[in-house]
Amino acid sequence: MIRVYTQQEQGQAWITRYRGKRPVFACVLGFTATGLIPGISAAGATPESRQYTAIADAEFLYAGVQGQPHYPLPPLSAGASPVFISKAVLAGQQIPLMVFNAGLPVPPAIPAIALGGVPAACLSTGQALDRETVQQLFQQGLTWGEKLAADQDGYVILAECVVGGTTTALAVLTALGIPAEGKVNSSHATCNHDQKWQLVQQGLQRWQSAADGQQGRGDPLGVVAAVGDPMQPVVAGMAIAASRQTGVLLAGGTQMLAVYALAHALANFHHLPWQPSQIVIGTTRWVATDPTGDTVGLAQAVGTVPLLATELSFADSRVPQLQAYEQGFVKEGVGAGGCAIAAHLYQGWEQAQLVTAIETLVQHYRHSQI
Repeated sequence: MIRVYTQQEQGQAWITRYRGKRPVFACVLGFTATGLIPGISAAGATPESRQYTAIADAEFLYAGVQGQPHYPLPPLSAGASPVFISKAVLAGQQIPLMVFNAGLPVPPAIPAIALGGVPAACLSTGQALDRETVQQLFQQGLTWGEKLAADQDGYVILAECVVGGTTTALAVLTALGIPAEGKVNSSHATCNHDQKWQLVQQGLQRWQSAADGQQGRGDPLGVVAAVGDPMQPVVAGMAIAASRQTGVLLAGGTQMLAVYALAHALANFHHLPWQPSQIVIGTTRWVATDPTGDTVGLAQAVGTVPLLATELSFADSRVPQLQAYEQGFVKEGVGAGGCAIAAHLYQGWEQAQLVTAIETLVQHYRHSQI
């Protein structure tokens, strides 16, 4: 149920160490105006609905199926939200959940820890976030990473929900000097590489023409301020601090590779102690084998972090919205791949048990909407 794609020995050692251990799941929500650009993301059928995707996903993650949710899950052009995968695992295995608001247009309608962030402007501006806000979010990440890891017998799963986040990930990776063009993923069946790359080039050029726009020099937090999103410094800080005490599963694909690269750059620049060998990236098979991206190549370019993926398949699912994953839609989000990995590690769920739990939840939700 789990395949290690890069750094096999280190990845297998991590799996062995944390098998049977109960994790804690932390989901960090953020927003970037990049996600409002027409066609940039399929995580919400319209730009308007994408403003509420993270808020709706978080509500479902916390409360599950409700007759009248404050923020219903937005309709997708194809497929079903990856939050169904995450929720099925968290509920079925009683994994603790914490939700963090790093910067949303409106606060979620559930208990969430507000970190004092704000939504990011479009990365094409080269001025996505205020530098002081980014610094504060990073400090919050360090503080909460330590808290999440305290007294942990298991490990920490760090997840995200940021619509448009693969594009800010591409921008941050590129600004950090990692060749990521053409390698990232998206929620589309065929990745919109040209659209993403044009935005990234525009943002980096505007940043570099500004007074402090020295690519590859200075504090990596400046990169986030220029072309990033509010989730990135939080999760980078959490990963650095938590790795000192326990294992960390960065639950995601492109976005978590960017977070790891950012954490590595920040730890080096600020001389922060951390244990990168405690960290793995866990995603879905649909991301790891996406023919329109190169996740494995990107992981190798980022460095020595193991890339893990769940072998979860919906090829035989009786739910059409789940079968869409096998056509390349959605692929990942809200820690779905990490949760599927945890389901196998913690309580030994195999393919049939995991698919049944997800299908049951999707059908329950569909009946509640009638």
